[in-house]
Amino acid sequence: MEQQQQQQQHQQQPNRPADSSREASSPNIPRDFNEASVNPAPVNPANPVLRSVSLADAVTPGIHQHTYVYRDSSRSQSPSYFARPADAQSYFSLSDRPRDSPPQPPTSNSQSSQQQPQISTSSPSSSQLPYSPGPLSGREILERMTLAAMGRRESLSQIRAANPDLHLSGNIISATFNIPHSLRYRKGSDWELKPRRGQSALFDSFAYLSSDETPWHHTVVAWTGEIDTPKDVLSPPGTPPATTVHFSSLNTLSAPVPIDGDPRLPTPPPSTDGLWLPREDQARLEAQLAHSKTIRTVPVWLCDDNEQQEEGILLKDQSRWRRYAEHDLYTLFHYKQHEPTDGRKERLQWADYYRMNQKFANRIIDLYKPGDIVVVHDYYLMLLPSMLRQRVPNMNISFFLHSPFPSSEFLRCLPRRKEVLEGVLGSNLVGFQSYSYSRHFASCCTRVLGFPSDSGGVDAYGARVQVGVFPIGINADKCEMYAWTDAVTQKYNALKKLYEGKKIIVGRDRLDSVRGVAQKLQAFERFLEMYPDWREKVVLIQVTSPTSIEEEKDDDPESRIATRVNELVMRINGMYGSLGFSPVQHYPQYLSQDEYFALLRAADIGLITSVRDGMNTTSMEYVICQREGHGPLILSEFSGTAGSLKDAIHINPWDLSGVAAEINNALTILYSHVTTRNVQSWIDHFIRKHVHVLGTQKTAHATPLLDRALMLKTYRDAGKRLFMFDYDGTLTPIVREPSAAVPSKRVLQTLRALASDERNAVWIISGRDQEFLQQHLGHIPGLGFSAEHGSFMKNPGSDEWVNLADKFDMGWQAEVMDVFQSFTDRVPGSFVERKRCALTWHYRLADPEQGLHMARECHKELQATVAQKWDVEVMEGKANLEVRPTFINKGEIAKRLVHTYNSASASDKHAGRVEFVLCLGDDFTDEDMFRSLNGLSGTELENDHVFAVTVGASTKVTLARWHLLEPEDVVECVALLVGVGLGSESHEHFGQVNLAALSTVEGHIPESEK
Repeated sequence: MEQQQQQQQHQQQPNRPADSSREASSPNIPRDFNEASVNPAPVNPANPVLRSVSLADAVTPGIHQHTYVYRDSSRSQSPSYFARPADAQSYFSLSDRPRDSPPQPPTSNSQSSQQQPQISTSSPSSSQLPYSPGPLSGREILERMTLAAMGRRESLSQIRAANPDLHLSGNIISATFNIPHSLRYRKGSDWELKPRRGQSALFDSFAYLSSDETPWHHTVVAWTGEIDTPKDVLSPPGTPPATTVHFSSLNTLSAPVPIDGDPRLPTPPPSTDGLWLPREDQARLEAQLAHSKTIRTVPVWLCDDNEQQEEGILLKDQSRWRRYAEHDLYTLFHYKQHEPTDGRKERLQWADYYRMNQKFANRIIDLYKPGDIVVVHDYYLMLLPSMLRQRVPNMNISFFLHSPFPSSEFLRCLPRRKEVLEGVLGSNLVGFQSYSYSRHFASCCTRVLGFPSDSGGVDAYGARVQVGVFPIGINADKCEMYAWTDAVTQKYNALKKLYEGKKIIVGRDRLDSVRGVAQKLQAFERFLEMYPDWREKVVLIQVTSPTSIEEEKDDDPESRIATRVNELVMRINGMYGSLGFSPVQHYPQYLSQDEYFALLRAADIGLITSVRDGMNTTSMEYVICQREGHGPLILSEFSGTAGSLKDAIHINPWDLSGVAAEINNALTILYSHVTTRNVQSWIDHFIRKHVHVLGTQKTAHATPLLDRALMLKTYRDAGKRLFMFDYDGTLTPIVREPSAAVPSKRVLQTLRALASDERNAVWIISGRDQEFLQQHLGHIPGLGFSAEHGSFMKNPGSDEWVNLADKFDMGWQAEVMDVFQSFTDRVPGSFVERKRCALTWHYRLADPEQGLHMARECHKELQATVAQKWDVEVMEGKANLEVRPTFINKGEIAKRLVHTYNSASASDKHAGRVEFVLCLGDDFTDEDMFRSLNGLSGTELENDHVFAVTVGASTKVTLARWHLLEPEDVVECVALLVGVGLGSESHEHFGQVNLAALSTVEGHIPESEK
């Protein structure tokens, strides 16, 4: 009976777009369909979340099946990735062909039949699939599904063939904060899933990635969102039953009188312990989301460890997981700064934010397979790329920020600015809405973290992080299909009749402080004031929806935007309205889909006045709906969409008179841009760029990572060994203040152990002067030193420094000092370091952009003057310029040491040939050492005895044969040779890095982070 009623209801109801209802009844599979031949067993049937699932959804009237079945006879013993469960919907059993196959009864209360829109015959999105009446045979279904699957397979094969070194699996894991559904919990039964409001463009891109239009196999990892407590909620185990019900008294006389006669205090409300979810209800939701017909989703359950038990989980204060992102990051990214506080609230919210990113990392690691691509979305998960990179160093990770990114002046106000930036820099690719946002990010990485950057990316931690601009769009086809249904056309006609003879200006915004609703109303008021002829001839229809941002829901007087908006509406209507007409029609509510698109079609002008915005979907949806009317769009220049819609009328929402003038003169056509730059092209472009970045990094010249096992074996077999170390950037990290680059206890311990072996000759070859090296390393017996790039030498065990440039004319120093001093006067923060044989101009403390620009100018001037008259060399270092005699360099010192220690004198304690050479450096000046060692290899040294190692990225252009990423790796490798264990000082190097990121994902927040 229930099935018959549902079938009748399905036949009576008009069609409705699939996006507005993610569930549809699945038809029966024909009897002769051989399920066993196309549906192998799932990989992990015990875990419904990891099960291979069907992701079918009607995204156009032609119904596109998202996952196909492919069975290769050569792989009959292994499960196919295209496998679906037996009850999955067939591609050719279409829900909009009811007479081909009757609908099944729903498997849950939430998966009821939904209305589908009736598309008008003039709709450009009418079904393109040929209609073949009658049921299809099992053989026909299998044949067509196999062909479709082979099409996907061939497309993915092409991507793999173009990037063979990447070993792509074909899987994409998208991490976003909220699942695409809002949930309603019903104890002991299926969850009710409804489409989540907002982020429609992002969810449309997920549906597209999950469809058969792309070769990828897509999974979304997201938080469930806040789950409301139902009335029949269960209590957690161990909770005693309530013995007292706190009803208020009917009147004061019915209340018992206290013995002491004092007035009775109000009865406190019963305490709420949160929402208890049994394990079986969690599993039920996971199964429902895994079998979603649009987007396969794996939920992340957010709770503290003590709130999670074998029987279930207890959800307390669920909105705390969004507070740091929405209170600190969202507001700052939209150029809003908080008043200073004692920081206690911020520390608690940061701890929740960090733990939330940990749990996302755990969930993704559970799903991840080598070759998968992980795409992380938005500011809620800015720590996630770094956490994933630490767990799986070779993971393919990209990050896209959907909001604006502020300039460094604002980001510096964030106490956790370093941790946030470092978290994002765990990605291979970072994407933004506009070029200005990407430029701000690169600038912040340079100004806050000190990493070199350019318009194309950031060089961080020995790797290149690409930065790109990918303006997001909307699903233009779906939007156009919705906008021209018969139901919308009917409401459009009603609106036109209601406002006959009047121009309609439309705006739709969330009611928060960055959307500029108040500025819009003020500009409209100025328009009516400046152009009185338009009075009673134009109406502003403003639709506002509640904000989803936690910060905007506070009771702070400054955030009461609704009150301000209502006051403006009443003022405008009172001044310029009449009894029969109000110039502002304000609707503080959600409109139905039909009403919304009818309003956009009826509008003569679209007005967007956001003061800060990432991507504005309303502007693009308006353009789609104006395919006939071609109404102009007035768009704020502060919107991230402004860079994409160049033909829109760009306005400054703070210039009220300017906006009023543009309302009066609005004329432009934008239709062609939005229909080609849609959400599908955006996600395709982003994924293609990610694969390209990965491929470029793989195909570029890569210096191999140092083979520690080979190095250790050669070291142990050698009789005489020679070590040559640079100092800055090799033994210690680069710091802003050169005097602060002191060696750690671990470095001192390792060097002391290395130099104590008589078979080892250990030298520090640095650009530092004698005083610095003597002060910080001179107390270690057995160390040799070369200062100022080879100008001075001090042999092990000697107290005498030998000046190798004492016979060279130093008259050039006065001219160089004049040049350096002139640039120092022009660049605040720069200074000159005077050595005995060299002069160095440092600009690390100056503004990075100004310092780099002026360093290039200074280099040109020195090359054109001093270098033409003197035998000197102008060297570009890391945030410095150095001038020194040409014949003095580290390469000459390396040759001298090899010749010295290759002595054949029997009286020399180092008699015999050198059988092991380890040379490490990170700077351009260290390339002279590598060049000299390469020249000596095969003559005075055996090739396999030389380990020339650069410190930096594998893509770095170098003459070295090996590479290590950072100074910490250098110390670890040397400690490996001498057997020095990992001491308590091992984390000292990370003092300037993300302390929180050092704890394991399963661990706790370090004390310094609380």
